[in-house]
Amino acid sequence: MISPQLSPARAGVSMAVASMLCVQLGLAVSVGLIDDVGAGGAAWLRLFWAGVLLLVLVRPRRSWYDRETVVAATALGVVTAGVTLLFMGAVERLPLGTASALEFLGPLGVAIARSRGAGRGWALVAACGVLLLTQPWTGAADPVGVASALAAACCWAAYIVLTQRVGDSAGGVRGLAISMPVAAVVASVVAGPGVVDQLTPELLLAGVGLAVLLPVVPFTLEMLALRRLSTGAFGTLMALEPAFALGIGFAALHQVPNGLAVLGVAFVVAAGIGTERHGADRVPESGDVTLDVAVAGGLPPR
Repeated sequence: MISPQLSPARAGVSMAVASMLCVQLGLAVSVGLIDDVGAGGAAWLRLFWAGVLLLVLVRPRRSWYDRETVVAATALGVVTAGVTLLFMGAVERLPLGTASALEFLGPLGVAIARSRGAGRGWALVAACGVLLLTQPWTGAADPVGVASALAAACCWAAYIVLTQRVGDSAGGVRGLAISMPVAAVVASVVAGPGVVDQLTPELLLAGVGLAVLLPVVPFTLEMLALRRLSTGAFGTLMALEPAFALGIGFAALHQVPNGLAVLGVAFVVAAGIGTERHGADRVPESGDVTLDVAVAGGLPPR
């Protein structure tokens, strides 16, 4: 619980850090489910229960949405399912830190595309990071895992653009009340048929816990953090996510990276922070809670 004596900025930083920890812990637990239900099944469990929880908690009303918002939120749900399924396919084959750093290229790419001048030079830093992470000269990185992580990055980039559109008209929680159930339906069609026969009461209960850990709690923490931090400060913090993934992968999954992989994550993190700092003048510094993730680097509910 956040101490009432903390300043708003420190409270916001604590909430943002707690959000990233929840995301990475949720992903680490999801990796543990892969042996039981496969990568698609682990993704489906989270998305299914997240969709149910959002419907129950938000109880969306038709009067909240216009046609354009419904279309954008539906597309957001499809992209959310894509980033979740693809990322779980990546962590099945790659260390969590490597997969997260590659996936982070999605929001980083959006930020670089929207930055000006020197800000785009960070693309080269990010590219160096990718080379150090995948180390193609060794042939050690699973190519399917790398492709899945990069495809997830593309979905995350689309998620950013669509979240902005939905947030402008419906607000974060109301938009999620459409997008998450849609993501659950898409995941059910793609992965559900191969999972149903393997489900047990224990796995279903684990799915509920994961849905709370990711995305319900992180999303709430991000919303609260954005009330206390500028989007620039929030985005800089979110750029640290690959480093958190590396640490959780080491502590929880016993994934020990080599020195080049650690350096690669550092390059990607540096590119994220550098792009955010150079692009700070392109977005108003406000505490807007519409999830301005195009610059804040917000975490998708994956």
